[in-house]
Amino acid sequence: MLQIDQFTYGWLTPVLAYVMSVIGSLLALRCMVRARANPGHRGWIVTAAIALGGTGVWVMHFIAMLGFSVHGATIRYNIPITLISAAIAVAVVWIGLSLVLRRRGGTSALLTGGAITGLGVAAMHYAGMYAMKTDVALHYDRGWCWPRS
Repeated sequence: MLQIDQFTYGWLTPVLAYVMSVIGSLLALRCMVRARANPGHRGWIVTAAIALGGTGVWVMHFIAMLGFSVHGATIRYNIPITLISAAIAVAVVWIGLSLVLRRRGGTSALLTGGAITGLGVAAMHYAGMYAMKTDVALHYDRGWCWPRS
């Protein structure tokens, strides 16, 4: 039976993923401050979406995925699907930030933008996992997820 290792490089990948997430989030917050101060200049929202969706979400997710390995198996990534997952992350964050900024942070805008962003991040996650290809068969063990009756 093959052994799965989710921390192939020890704490390096989780810590590096966390650091990238914080950097992307801080940069996005700074860009959004400028976007609110200059409502006519939409470049700050695009930059914030790239920082948060690209670095804060997607790069963090991909670095964490690099720490996953299956002993005795080769893991490769489908490049087009991996890039699509990155585009999904940036696009949904842009939509969410645009909704919140346009409506000046109302509760409905926050809930709508958050729901769109959350669903999009889930889509990015599953696209990224689908892009991971290996030469062994992997499957979910439902008994591990749910109690057996």
